[in-house]
Amino acid sequence: MRLLFLSLLIPCLSLAQETAPAPLKPNVILIVADDLGYSDIGCYGSKTIRTPHLDRMAAEGVRFTSFTVAQAVCSASRAALMTGCYPNRVGMQGALNHTSLEGIHPDEFLMPELFKQRGYATAIHGKWHLGTADMFHPMKHGFDEFWGIPYSNDNSKYHPSLAAEMPPLPLYDNEKVSKTDPDQSLFTRHITEKSVSFIRRNEKKPFFLYVPHIMPHVPIFASERFKGKSPHGLYADVVEELDWSVGMILAAVEQAGVADNTLVIFMSDNGPFLSYGNHAGVAAPLREGKLTSYDGGVRVPFIVRWPGKVLAGKVNDELFTAMDLMPTFMAWGEDAEPATSTKTLDGKDVSDLLLGKGDAKSPHEAIAVYAGAELQAIRTGEWKLHFAHPYITPHETPGRDGKPANWENMKPAAITQSGIEGIATRHGYKVAQQPVALYNLKEDLSESNDVSAAHPDVVERLQTLAEPFRQKLGDKLTETTGTEVRPLGRAEK
Repeated sequence: MRLLFLSLLIPCLSLAQETAPAPLKPNVILIVADDLGYSDIGCYGSKTIRTPHLDRMAAEGVRFTSFTVAQAVCSASRAALMTGCYPNRVGMQGALNHTSLEGIHPDEFLMPELFKQRGYATAIHGKWHLGTADMFHPMKHGFDEFWGIPYSNDNSKYHPSLAAEMPPLPLYDNEKVSKTDPDQSLFTRHITEKSVSFIRRNEKKPFFLYVPHIMPHVPIFASERFKGKSPHGLYADVVEELDWSVGMILAAVEQAGVADNTLVIFMSDNGPFLSYGNHAGVAAPLREGKLTSYDGGVRVPFIVRWPGKVLAGKVNDELFTAMDLMPTFMAWGEDAEPATSTKTLDGKDVSDLLLGKGDAKSPHEAIAVYAGAELQAIRTGEWKLHFAHPYITPHETPGRDGKPANWENMKPAAITQSGIEGIATRHGYKVAQQPVALYNLKEDLSESNDVSAAHPDVVERLQTLAEPFRQKLGDKLTETTGTEVRPLGRAEK
């Protein structure tokens, strides 16, 4: 009987071994534009900016139309991307600058550390923006190499209102500053060259390449090859050069013979800096842009390409977030989750969404939308509830040619003030008030038609869904202190 049992069991075990899915271990290239608008790419509706390489990438992969970032500002958005957590959970809000002593805490487990732990070569070419002090350097957080700048390019002699206070912009080559105040028109070209070189040098081993572009964050620059080539001005030149960069990276992957084992992702860190007018992108039909909790600030382009694994030409409107990438990559590894990942994550495994399997749905019951420490909105499915909050909105006459709106009236004392008034003053916005309002994003992308009176049950449900976020992550609007907020790192002066 025992022999009969074993003879029946062995074929079953053999079949299980043959049919068990192999663990995914692709190369990963994560390309992130800075302040690119939702509608700045051809496949997302642009009629003026030519983006053939991104359009081809979408045709050969999946284009997502309800992808959101965690906050509509640089450092907070990147902290969420790298950790898989709401930035409020890891203590990161707003955008760090050259004076910041804070940065991502050394105990946080970041995406490059995950890949490094699994034997990948890792590189970052572009803007880091998770801490300026030496203890926050990207090569101390899992990257083998770094070429780029530590914070935004307006923290330089090109700042529209604070130029006199800015030190020279440092350009890093690995752990050393190679020069200061480099030619910003060459940023996109050099980032691309460094990225292509990295792919060629690592074609025989798994690699993670993070390409957080410096453009089109103001001040914007294009190289001579692209400057003046678009009939629609400098901003279009800059985005068309970014599109060229994507094309060069895709070509390098194909030439290296690793396209079938390389996942390429393109996204933006947040929406456009609208006050800068013709030097800013377009989010319409979405409302507002960067530094707001409206969809123009947090909903961004997201394109995925992986030949043979991702269905070509698909458009997906399921809601997911930048926080979901980290836990998704964790789920693809050959080994168990590392011990350091026992920290609470807010993202979910969205493998089925990325790979286009069946009728995969969003794993999120609800997503909280923070601006700084304020819980300003909550979204579930097509419903988005805004709580009463102040927000910034451009002046009727936007800025031009690198200057924000109303820059002629900026006074030094007002520029240095804190809070939302200070943000508005420094960047040429005015402050407005958002009342409690419910929007159906399927019918009202512009968040302009409040339907709360017609759907009190939905309002009540979203208010209930918001409360756990408020208690765990805090909410300045209700003076709630979060119980699960982790500290930022802090360097000594």
